[in-house]
Amino acid sequence: MSKTAECVESFSRLPKQFLFMKKVIVTIGLYVGMLSGAYAQYDNTKFIFKNKKTETTNTKPTSSKEYKLSSKPVAESGFRSLKLEEVNLVSAYYAQDGNHSAVTGGIGTEKLFDIANSLDIKLSFTDKKARKHSITADASVDYYSSASSDLIDPRSVSSASMSDVHFYPTLSWSRKDDGKHNTVGASLSYSTEWDYKSYGGNLSFSKSSKDNNTELSLKLGAFFDTWSVILPYEVRPDNYGSGAEGDQNIDFKRRNSYNLSIGVSQVINKRLQLMAVIEPSYQEGLLSTPYHRVYFTDGTLKVEKLPGTRAKLPVGLRASYFLGDRFIIRSFYRYYQDNWGMKAHTVSVEVPVKITSFVSVTPHYRFNSQTAVDYFAPINSHKLTETYYTSDFDISDFKSAFWGAGIRIAPPDGVLGIKHWNTAELRYGHYNRSNGMVANIITLSAKFK
Repeated sequence: MSKTAECVESFSRLPKQFLFMKKVIVTIGLYVGMLSGAYAQYDNTKFIFKNKKTETTNTKPTSSKEYKLSSKPVAESGFRSLKLEEVNLVSAYYAQDGNHSAVTGGIGTEKLFDIANSLDIKLSFTDKKARKHSITADASVDYYSSASSDLIDPRSVSSASMSDVHFYPTLSWSRKDDGKHNTVGASLSYSTEWDYKSYGGNLSFSKSSKDNNTELSLKLGAFFDTWSVILPYEVRPDNYGSGAEGDQNIDFKRRNSYNLSIGVSQVINKRLQLMAVIEPSYQEGLLSTPYHRVYFTDGTLKVEKLPGTRAKLPVGLRASYFLGDRFIIRSFYRYYQDNWGMKAHTVSVEVPVKITSFVSVTPHYRFNSQTAVDYFAPINSHKLTETYYTSDFDISDFKSAFWGAGIRIAPPDGVLGIKHWNTAELRYGHYNRSNGMVANIITLSAKFK
């Protein structure tokens, strides 16, 4: 899936699960320096002396009759063969509105906007065993402003949560062995925002058949989060802090997430490719959001309380059908359920259409239907006898649709005649829920290689 497609796939869960963002310039300097050092050591032709009898290299010649001079280039390996594969830039603007904010008990403004930027750099080199190593460094940052989050403490002129910067870099490595038809990989990630910090990692492995028509992929991941327990001002104990800068007399809680992905892809024929995937995951720790208010039938106010563990089981099927030279139909179906009582069905389709040899248009549509978790009820509906309770409409019963289109250009001489500017893409998406929430996103991406 392209970087842009990843962005629009899950944008509706802002701000914690939003998109992609801006790169630290220092990273560019770091990799340019690495490349300069690598290329400074490179020479297309290396003359080495070879013994006619033993072909031993790196031996000083003692007789011109015994040795010959070879001008055959020696293949570089390791960091000497390091090269820049591609650079991707993505920028996006997202805005949403609705009237079911969980911060104010399931009713109230959900107005929010987010400006997001991302840059990733992909490098590669080949080792002595002819295995290709890829290294990708990505840093993303987004700035958002949320009217509902500002109501955690409406007594202040502007609370700490009204606006914030979310920063999350990732470093990934993979090694592809064509001889053994497998790829191994690993990644490390970090994420920080005003009320949490997260550290994560992934390990991956894939194995394909000799004809490359079948592939099995495995991925293990773990994320370790620390959350600030920010409480609405009405329920704070005496001397409990607000969580704002300089007022950090608050509690901190852990949240750990573990996930597994198992996928099998198969080339059916020259036109049809299928992939089945199952992605179980498990969470433990603070799974509720402590600044979400819940109002009970008698008017009592408490903060959201949810179980300390959650198991999720999504199962999906992807299909790509090549309909001639100009059309591709990409479809996806996913079934989801968890032990909180939620069940969901998601169907999506996109159809890239090649207008010319270097211009394509991609309309897309996604539909989702989900049931509410067992612990959801709207404002003033929960009873005091209940153990767990929430009025967060993100985990309520609703239907949603996301639709839009993108245009992509990839001129043979580069975008705007810039040789290394490989592609440019502009995408727009509109999202709406049956409970009234609406959102729009516009994304611009560029690839250099």
